[in-house]
Amino acid sequence: MPERTESESRKLLRRLRDVLAVPGKGQDRLDSITHLIADSMGTEVCSIYLFRDPETLELCATEGLKKEAVHQTRMKLGEGLVGRVARSGVPVNTADAPGEKGFRYMPETGEEIFSSFLGVPIQRVGEKLGVLVVQSKEARGFSEDEVYAVEVVAMVLAEMTELGAFIGDDGAMKALHRQPVMFRGTQGQEGAAEGRVWLHEPRVVVTNPVADDPLTEIDRIRAAVGELRVSIDDLLGAEELDKDQKQVLEAYRMFAHSRGWLRRMEEDIMRGLSAEAAVEKEQSAARTRMEQVADAYLRERLHDLDDLSNRLLRILTGQGKDTGAEMPENPVLVARNIGPAELLEYGRKLRGVVLQEGSVGSHAAIVARALAIPLVIHADRITAEALNGDQILVDGDQGIVHLRPEETVARAFRDKIAMQAEAQKRYASLRGLPAEDTAGTCIRLDMNAGLMADLPSLESSGAAGVGLFRTELQFLIRNKMPKRAELASLYTRVMDAAQGQRVVFRTLDIGSDKVLTYMKPNDEPNPAMGWRAIRVGLDKPGVLRMQVQALIRAAAGRPLSIMFPFVAEHAEFAEARSHVLRELHRERSLGHVAPERLEIGAMCETPSLAFAPRAFFELADFISVGGNDLKQFFFAADRENERVRRRYDTLNLSFLGFLEGIVARAAETGTPLSFCGEDAGRPVEAVALAALGFRTLSMRPASIGPVKALIRRVNLAEAKAVIDTARANGAETARPALLDWLARQTG
Repeated sequence: MPERTESESRKLLRRLRDVLAVPGKGQDRLDSITHLIADSMGTEVCSIYLFRDPETLELCATEGLKKEAVHQTRMKLGEGLVGRVARSGVPVNTADAPGEKGFRYMPETGEEIFSSFLGVPIQRVGEKLGVLVVQSKEARGFSEDEVYAVEVVAMVLAEMTELGAFIGDDGAMKALHRQPVMFRGTQGQEGAAEGRVWLHEPRVVVTNPVADDPLTEIDRIRAAVGELRVSIDDLLGAEELDKDQKQVLEAYRMFAHSRGWLRRMEEDIMRGLSAEAAVEKEQSAARTRMEQVADAYLRERLHDLDDLSNRLLRILTGQGKDTGAEMPENPVLVARNIGPAELLEYGRKLRGVVLQEGSVGSHAAIVARALAIPLVIHADRITAEALNGDQILVDGDQGIVHLRPEETVARAFRDKIAMQAEAQKRYASLRGLPAEDTAGTCIRLDMNAGLMADLPSLESSGAAGVGLFRTELQFLIRNKMPKRAELASLYTRVMDAAQGQRVVFRTLDIGSDKVLTYMKPNDEPNPAMGWRAIRVGLDKPGVLRMQVQALIRAAAGRPLSIMFPFVAEHAEFAEARSHVLRELHRERSLGHVAPERLEIGAMCETPSLAFAPRAFFELADFISVGGNDLKQFFFAADRENERVRRRYDTLNLSFLGFLEGIVARAAETGTPLSFCGEDAGRPVEAVALAALGFRTLSMRPASIGPVKALIRRVNLAEAKAVIDTARANGAETARPALLDWLARQTG
């Protein structure tokens, strides 16, 4: 790199810093900056476009275009060359802008006389803030050094925008992190909560984007990288690490020792950036590459580099995760993603959780359901927008988050919470009453659980028992395989807390989206239909046998119910059952007390099991329909895919007819049957399921009251007649007819 270019770049940044240091209005600063950049670059035009909203860019300042176009010219994300840069996060450099594909002519700017165009994104750690453009009449491509220089300037503009240097009255110049913002995500766990933001990883604030002394900054970055390398080596030396954890840290070490990574940051510093700004520039580039990489493995490696950059920034700035801020009284956790163990550490003190990433079946979602706190996932960009202490409203029912809401929105939200609280009071009065319809048909309502913390809900919710205890949570929250004695102790406490009420223990359900960190991951194209649940247990029976031994010892002579997940055929169930019987015989021979009564059942989560031979129904002591998985496989609609997961209705008459077939087959052999899943906890769906013949429904504790209240107000035989009539009339779904009938019954 020529020394002249380096000096010119540093000179430009120093001039830029001087302009920014002068007190003044945001618009005056932007105008001065565009003049400065055009003058330094030797171009006739320099323009700054900022996002007015997530989909709209606005021309906020220009040198060389018509001034009357400022704050009047707007374009959508992806529209024109500026919109293309904003969407892709990649510079556009062309000698013939009008001839470029996607060019949009904006007559109000007077830009038709300018041929060459260079646009670079103004972005900070993946957060796109706008686009910086230079143009000239001469038809020429900008050199690599010129592109680099403009990128460095854009980086500084991003940092200063973040710090509020360009605040003005116009829409695109309003202060960041001050305005009300609504995020439309995905429902992870139902419920509503109001609170204050608590960031799992507080934002690192860079206050010095321009370097005074590049050599000093290079010494700082080298020292920080050295400290980072030592910390990773120390982690790798820990004895308790298993092979897979070491592989992750080895990837971290590879990046930390990458000469290219350090060299690029040193080049950025020689261009005039501070050490912190250089790290963020490389981090933003990694985030941009992440968005464009389809390969899952490469994307994960870029995530590693992203995490490593955060560690390096915290070393440079001294801004650790513990910032000294006090957690508010009503915290709502906001994070990009979070592991189950970390979420459990926060525990029930949280009012809600909002994740930028995550999935419906993720570990965090499972824990949030166990803690009965509202969860919204896929809240895009919330970690970039939220600050500690911001007011936040979480609507888990709709998958919506309001950050810094206007008072009218907050008032309406509080009314919703108050109505829900009032309803819960009414449900509490039904706690001791049976879920019995008006004709005397009684439905057993069980609760789902996965943590010891869930068990107090047995009494408070009025549940008859635990229809599903998810044993995998105890495996997911650890960094190594739990021991048999630890599991036996936990299962003992669960049975003790249940005080004689039935608890159905589902054996380890891992695979798909539930991957243990200490087990070698399997690269499967479709993990939801891959090596998971009982398939893992049968292929690696050691863990299955250990679980069964722990359960038998925990029962200590009490009744024991064991259920296998994701059984697809009779032979799988028979083999798994034989493992249990062998362990029972072995435990007896070792002198352990056998359960007073042993029930061995299966979850029907695959359509194939509904058509299993009669021998399966005769062999199973009970069957629980796993509605979440069964529905996704019935409709071939991935429940992690937002485009299709809400497309198909549970009350679709084809699906209800399929469920009726399962009910009939279980009735033929007298096999107890239950329905477990989210739909069991939705009152309208619960009435339909009970009308089909399900006499046991298992759901989250908070759903028991609403379901019981509705069942007690209707006649299930009449509900069945409504469903049959809708089918006879050729309807696709029973929902409209059922809702109309319910309105008349409960109105």
